[in-house]
Amino acid sequence: MTKLKFSIEATDGTARTGSIRTEHGIIATPAFVPVGTAASVKSLTPDEIENTGHRVFFVNTYHMIFRPGLETVKHAGGLHKFMNWPHVLMTDSGGFQAFSLSENGPRVKENRATERSLVKITDQGIAFKSAWDGSPVFLGPGESMAAQGILGADLVMAFDECTFYPISEKRAGLAMDRTHAWAKVCLESRNLLKSRQSLYGIIQGSVYKRLRINSAKFMASLPFDGLAIGSVANSREPRDKVFAVLDWTMPLLSETAKPIHFLGIGEIEDIILSVEKGIDSLDCITPTRLGRMGWLFTKEAGLKNKFRYDITHRQYARDLQPPDPLCKCYACLNFNRSYLHHLFKSRELLALRLATMHNLYFFADLMGKIRQSIRERHFSTLKKEWLNY
Repeated sequence: MTKLKFSIEATDGTARTGSIRTEHGIIATPAFVPVGTAASVKSLTPDEIENTGHRVFFVNTYHMIFRPGLETVKHAGGLHKFMNWPHVLMTDSGGFQAFSLSENGPRVKENRATERSLVKITDQGIAFKSAWDGSPVFLGPGESMAAQGILGADLVMAFDECTFYPISEKRAGLAMDRTHAWAKVCLESRNLLKSRQSLYGIIQGSVYKRLRINSAKFMASLPFDGLAIGSVANSREPRDKVFAVLDWTMPLLSETAKPIHFLGIGEIEDIILSVEKGIDSLDCITPTRLGRMGWLFTKEAGLKNKFRYDITHRQYARDLQPPDPLCKCYACLNFNRSYLHHLFKSRELLALRLATMHNLYFFADLMGKIRQSIRERHFSTLKKEWLNY
């Protein structure tokens, strides 16, 4: 039996706050989930991740299959023991990387076959070549469930066919139909997962209202533990299309009393708008990847700058303010902008660590404020304070 227990503690309009209880701990929702692609949030130890306020992160199944390999993780007793992470873990199905890491992949024009593509999609799954050594690999819904069963994350994703934008409605419909068929196989293959693992079904349909509503109804009718919305924020869709998808699907999904995850959302304004529509969790590489590039998040930077600034800019060379004067993270309590500027310019590894610590703390702190605002029923005030509308 699944160990996932989802409860809604308070609502403010359609925004909601609650918790997801798993064997490895509780996720306070709405939650931002950092991405630890290769079983590591780059540059940080598990203790340091905890100190930023996060108790869950996302690991990519595709990468684990190749490095270090499933047998190595199995020998270690699963991902939690392998990486010494005592809290909640999520894994994706491996499908998105199989599509996106190909030489041409799904971005190839629909009416033009190519011999150079590393990916071939069929009704059975995806045949592709390793991005590391070119070896042939096949990944289908059964194979994905088996892999995620070995990895042992608390929350796992059903195998789906991701779509890229632009795409025709016909091609998006084909991907949706495959996703639906694979969802059934994933449910039939739940015996490959551990009893404590919880399975999320993924809604597809690109930017087409008819398809998204169809997919939302279909996934909501199946006995998944949670639901996720995919293939909107991972590509080139206009932002109005991204949130139109939520308008079409959330009224159907929120009726299920299951946690709803939005895949690939990481901009501050998008997090706030998603929570407003009822999303319970989101994941993205934004705070960690941008941190390693020298971008630090701060509210004072404002919406026009996407709440971040580039510490490598020379104006910070002698700036003795903390990276974010309002922040209580380790980096902001102990160092100034001048020092971080120096570290990045000198290509010191400490630069990456401190920037990542700060950005993750900033995101966790924001989510805490969002949860409090929902409990106190002033989420709209928080939204206006951050987004000015």
